[in-house]
Amino acid sequence: PLGGLVADRFRRRPLMIACDCVLGTSVLVLLFVHDRGDVWLIYLVALLYGLVGTVFFPAQAALLRVMLPEDLLADANGALSSSRQGLRIVAPLAGAGLYAAFGGGVVAILDAATFAGSALLMSRMRVREEKPEPPEHHFMREVTAGVSHVWRTLSLRQLTIGTTIALLVVGFTETLIFTVIGHLGRPASFFGVLGTLQGVGSIVGGVTAARLIRRVGEVRTVGIGLALFGLCGLLLAVPSLAVVVVGFIVAGIGIVWAIVAFNTALQTRTPLAIQGRVSAAVDVSLSLAQTTSIATGAALSTLVDYRILLVVMAVVVVVSAAYLVTRREAPSAEVPATMEA
Repeated sequence: PLGGLVADRFRRRPLMIACDCVLGTSVLVLLFVHDRGDVWLIYLVALLYGLVGTVFFPAQAALLRVMLPEDLLADANGALSSSRQGLRIVAPLAGAGLYAAFGGGVVAILDAATFAGSALLMSRMRVREEKPEPPEHHFMREVTAGVSHVWRTLSLRQLTIGTTIALLVVGFTETLIFTVIGHLGRPASFFGVLGTLQGVGSIVGGVTAARLIRRVGEVRTVGIGLALFGLCGLLLAVPSLAVVVVGFIVAGIGIVWAIVAFNTALQTRTPLAIQGRVSAAVDVSLSLAQTTSIATGAALSTLVDYRILLVVMAVVVVVSAAYLVTRREAPSAEVPATMEA
């Protein structure tokens, strides 16, 4: 929540440039990791990366709202998702190859250079941003403005409830996928191949998301995306490599449809002044649910057959999807008058 408040208190483009500079510098700390006694530096950099992300990504969502007309937000979010997923296919392979050939120091330097490149490109952008208004309320009311807006806005409340329930079981796959791979007679490293296939599905999802959103709306698109992930859970329970491959591709499409539609709904149904706090409020709910499900899935996987857990996950996710698909789509102008004021 504090990250979202920071994102709402400063102009977004300079704030994102500052975030890039902080992260680019922090990655260079990894140059001092030489043995086990230095592992704490890796955790420190990871923690800082997470903290800065709570500012950077809400600011990015708000900056898109400033830059683009409302009818292009879904296209922009889809394009960003496609490029991000495409890079997720290439970057891990490239990083592993560079690490093997030249060591971690070179990887850290190149990683820092990517943040510098991001900052440079954003510095060349021509975006007119109004200076955010100073706070008008008590600090706690300012921090919780995002939560209040989500609760008072019907579509956002529905999306948050439905997706949070689904994420309470979605994290099961983080552990169960390795059991699935083992039953297919493949080594754990085969997850890299499946992850690439999911990335391909994600690119397809990013390209097609805007069209689906225009046809059925953001809430129903999130529901359809969740339904595809639920179908993936059932496919993973089938002891067939071909079926599991299809499951990963389907999951990639569904995940991106849900993400793009959810982000677009947040942008179009939230006043610009509280975009960061609304994004942060939703992120807290979803992250807590997913983290809980990862831990729960890891514990249950030692007690319950993996196929039963996958079916349970699929059922819960499909029920959540059905809840969202059957909601009445509210207009994007649905913003409480009190929040606009």
